[in-house]
Amino acid sequence: MPKEEHPFSALVAYLPQGSFDAVMHYITQYKVQLTVTQNRKTLLGDYRHATAHKGHRISVNGNLNCYSFLITLLHELAHLFTFERYANTVLAHGKEWKYEFGNILSEFIQLKIFPDEIEKTLLSTLQNPAASSCADTRLMRVLSKYDIKKVNHFLVEQLPDNALFATGDRRIFKKGPRIRTRYKCYEPASKKYYLFSAVYEVKLVED
Repeated sequence: MPKEEHPFSALVAYLPQGSFDAVMHYITQYKVQLTVTQNRKTLLGDYRHATAHKGHRISVNGNLNCYSFLITLLHELAHLFTFERYANTVLAHGKEWKYEFGNILSEFIQLKIFPDEIEKTLLSTLQNPAASSCADTRLMRVLSKYDIKKVNHFLVEQLPDNALFATGDRRIFKKGPRIRTRYKCYEPASKKYYLFSAVYEVKLVED
């Protein structure tokens, strides 16, 4: 996957106003090699710990809105802090990581850089943050409001019942009933049913 290394001053364009100095404090303190990647479907960010030949490396998808970008970056920094304290002796998203992520989130929440609805949602997750913001339906729903809107793109939960929609790989599905936090959707081509997160973004297929 192509990656683009940015001079640190370019990070201002990716971050919420008022967060740059606090981010740079950690980037410089831990000598992090930070890269901004193209959109990756399977992850928003990534952390690789320091080795004898390389320093700490963090990558974050560049297509995220500024609040999602920052939260993803803090998620990866929490992995760095956890590695510094425990190396590889603890679970990737275990209680140690949750503690570190909760701490750094608290620090940035105190800067008052998040809109009220995002701040409120983050405060409710501090004690037990999800392993990924994608796994936190409430947070994804709020963060999606700040994405650049694409024509005919919606969250699955926003589509009318029985609407046809396309995923990123151009597969077509028909929206079905809600089952707890997901929707049971039918794929005509394979004649199979699949469960979709309520906050998964898809493209509406018009008749």
